[in-house]
Amino acid sequence: MSTEAQTTAGTAVERPVDVTRPLTDAIAESEKLIASAEFVESEQDLAEGYDYLAGSIAAIVQLVRSRQKSHPNFITSTGPTTKMGLDNPDTLYYHADVEPDGTYLVRGHRGTTADLSFQVLSGDYTPDAVPGGDEAFDDRRIPIDSAGDFTITFGPPIAEERDDYFVLPDGASMLAVREVYGDWTQTKGTISIERVDTVGTPPEEPDLARVTRRYVTAGKMLTSRINTWFNFPKWFYLDEPVNTFTSPRLTPGGLATQYSSVGHFRLADNEAMVITVPRSDAPYQGFQLGSMWYISLDYVNHQTSLNSAQAQVDPDGMIRMVVSRRDPGVANWIETTGRVTGIMQFRWQRVDHPIPVEGGPSAQVIDLDDVEAHLPYFAHNSIDAAGWADRIAARQRAFAERMLG
Repeated sequence: MSTEAQTTAGTAVERPVDVTRPLTDAIAESEKLIASAEFVESEQDLAEGYDYLAGSIAAIVQLVRSRQKSHPNFITSTGPTTKMGLDNPDTLYYHADVEPDGTYLVRGHRGTTADLSFQVLSGDYTPDAVPGGDEAFDDRRIPIDSAGDFTITFGPPIAEERDDYFVLPDGASMLAVREVYGDWTQTKGTISIERVDTVGTPPEEPDLARVTRRYVTAGKMLTSRINTWFNFPKWFYLDEPVNTFTSPRLTPGGLATQYSSVGHFRLADNEAMVITVPRSDAPYQGFQLGSMWYISLDYVNHQTSLNSAQAQVDPDGMIRMVVSRRDPGVANWIETTGRVTGIMQFRWQRVDHPIPVEGGPSAQVIDLDDVEAHLPYFAHNSIDAAGWADRIAARQRAFAERMLG
């Protein structure tokens, strides 16, 4: 690192002149990756890629500045402006840094959301691997009092067995928390964390060396993030035949109580995909579209996702959705927002049993003008322009309240 000596008030200070270079170099490298992505077919694809890069930069900078291993706090892992990893539109994501020799109290209040889950991660996402989910469970495994409050502990092995104590495995680096909505008007809970041996004390003020290291860390994290999510669809999606779904399976690198079914689509302007799936008895069942950048589409101002609490369920217990660029006139329209290609994913969470093959989705590509003929309860599902505007307004309002509540 280059430095230059300056004298201020009679004191010589070595002033680094390239502190930010690791990050700016990483931004330049990431920009080249975006520009060379093989799946880019339009200016819209490229514009979304550069916007995705901006969100990634913002997320990484926030992350390295808020990291406090000695005094952890939960921070937002991904959100509507800092998307990554095919973020679920129905989920609020939080995480805190942990160390395997630390002891941590996690306090919270259980809201009315469909699922609340915890996962201890070891390692990081890299271009060729996902971190190990050494301990993953939902709130059914923790004691919650009659008021909805809970306190649980994460730490090193102890002699006694306690239902409120969870052992951090060797290499533990992060505690991830997911709060999942069905109906978006449900009430989210609260969550906090403190490290037992540091609570009541202040953290050390960052010195020049630490701030400088943050830029190095940010640069490494940015290129790793871009590289990783370029590869993730190749691992789990793109080898499958287009416009089809895998059978339901445990989500790779995910929760022990989450199953998923995935695919990727390619639809012309005059085509539509009719997806049929049984309404599950799982507390959470959700479907979403994502871009080839492996992030969710705009789920606030467009209906690019639906869960079983939001979707129109037909009288035979099936949910039938129509994926298309143009409006087919049904309540369960899933908007591609102009995209020709993209990612598709179903999730079932808080399950008590495996999701069978017959519990998964089937898909059929048809001419958009033939949608009515392929929906046995079309009249039950149809909607006019005013009704559609009401659906979007409800999403916008519920999302605003969810983020501020």
